[in-house]
Amino acid sequence: MTDTDTDLNASDVLWDLEPLLDGHTTDELVERAEALAAGLARHRGALGDLDAPGLAAVFHTLEDIHDLLLRAGSYANLHYATDTSSPENGRRMQSFDERSTGISKDLIFLELEWAALDDEVAETLLAHESLAFCRHWLRSVRRYRPHLLSEPEERLVADKDLTGSRAFGRLFDDLTAAISVDLPDGAVPLEVALSKMMHPMRQIRDEAADGIAAALQPGLRTRAFIFNTLLADKATDDRNRKYPTWLSSRNLANEATDASVQALLDAVSNRYSLPQRWYRLKAKLLGLDSLAEHDRYAPLASVETPVGWAEGKQLVLDAYGSFSPELAETVKRFFDEGWIHAPVQAGKMGGAFCAYGSPRHHPYVMLNWTGTANDVLVLAHELGHGLHGHLARGQGVFQQSTPLTLAETASVFGETVTFASLMRAVDGDEARLALLAQNIEGNMATVFRQASMSRFEDRVHRERRAQGELSIEQIDQAWLDTQRDMYGDSVQLGDRYRSWWSYIPHFFQMPGYVYAYAYGQLLALSVYRQYVERGPAFVPDYLKMLAAGGSMPPAEITRLVGCDLEDPGFWDAGLDLIAAQVEEAERLAKRMGRIP
Repeated sequence: MTDTDTDLNASDVLWDLEPLLDGHTTDELVERAEALAAGLARHRGALGDLDAPGLAAVFHTLEDIHDLLLRAGSYANLHYATDTSSPENGRRMQSFDERSTGISKDLIFLELEWAALDDEVAETLLAHESLAFCRHWLRSVRRYRPHLLSEPEERLVADKDLTGSRAFGRLFDDLTAAISVDLPDGAVPLEVALSKMMHPMRQIRDEAADGIAAALQPGLRTRAFIFNTLLADKATDDRNRKYPTWLSSRNLANEATDASVQALLDAVSNRYSLPQRWYRLKAKLLGLDSLAEHDRYAPLASVETPVGWAEGKQLVLDAYGSFSPELAETVKRFFDEGWIHAPVQAGKMGGAFCAYGSPRHHPYVMLNWTGTANDVLVLAHELGHGLHGHLARGQGVFQQSTPLTLAETASVFGETVTFASLMRAVDGDEARLALLAQNIEGNMATVFRQASMSRFEDRVHRERRAQGELSIEQIDQAWLDTQRDMYGDSVQLGDRYRSWWSYIPHFFQMPGYVYAYAYGQLLALSVYRQYVERGPAFVPDYLKMLAAGGSMPPAEITRLVGCDLEDPGFWDAGLDLIAAQVEEAERLAKRMGRIP
């Protein structure tokens, strides 16, 4: 492989996971956690007798246990993510899951006894400074009181999850990671075939769509069975825990009310005319009467210029540096210290993610770099997650992570800053329009498509509970109907698109997750607008928000940067920013004579 190939494929960008273990093995870290957990057993039945410093000592020990398990679990899971076909990786991850579940079961009593305390007693304890390191987390635990089971029941649920929902989730990962797509120039992993949907040549996009549709068919019945099983499993769990809707548990975890989430989804679906307006414009710009499903992500540029890793890295560093030198220095550490795994590899999970792990360590970023311009924005996005986790390390194990509704804020903000930096660097209306189109496409996918995917989830969860096991045809139809609601007649979704729901991990692994993308995107756009209006004075407030992690409710954290989540017009304000982008694209196209 030449140096050029290495750069384009990022084949040498591999993470170093050994620091997670600090010279130990995963088994040794778990053994230490087991010993600490055994020591906490003496508090069973007597947690309510402790004063605030006594409780703080208990939860500091629990913090140490979580640190050990997070480091061991990160090591096991990140190795597995890069090669799901490896028996050793699978064995290590399964062994960790089984032993960590045993520890969690033995410590369930801590949360149950804490949640059972009277409100007045709990608030008196929480007022003590010794519990500041976990105060918000402890308050959050108490919100689950109506949905908690008895300790024997909770232990049984934890045991059965290992061979139930988590096992089926792992099976889905194994099956999708093994999907190979036959294309005219040879077989490629699913992730590579999906990236070709952004190729400037329509024939290549069409061939990729054909190949993907064909590759999804052989295992479709198995994936549909997995999906049905997970839908039924969630219905059982929701019924036993007395959640009023299939989405209520996710909303509770996100610290969002059912009504507020419904308001978000309604606001987005009420503006479906916006993506339809965009895709009609895009068809004209591409010289087509209408778009087919393989045209949705087509670039306006007629030639795709490959982006090597070195160039992409520098673009992202420059973009973050234009906002904050402090952030750029942290981003540089991800590149220089082995915190990123970038190349596409056989058996590697698709997509991209950032894993926080323990706040006493550092986050890791996984990508599937295919050398496209979009990969640059994905890199900026995941590094935003990484920065958020890194800056929030001071909040500790219990309060480093945010609810999903805030989890996309830093990532989308970083992506937007990078896009703005790229826009400043381009010359000419044609180049500006091509880049603007790429950003609009991202907003359409993250806000509108994710909202329509949430509508799909809503339909299949409801139908599974009302009708029993769903056929492939029923799931396919729910997918097509909810996608067509968004696209209208602006995109012609053909029969080969019917089963594309079946490779999307969120539906299988994290039910109800996808609306958080729309939530986070609109929130981040509003945060970015504050930056545009306030300039450099905004930066300290933004860094303070990231450093806060999940130590406060979302409404309080976002007030740090001047956003009011309780404003009924908040979502429309974010949607207006996307509308302004579409209007700018229309102005550019008219000035260039591309449309009347």
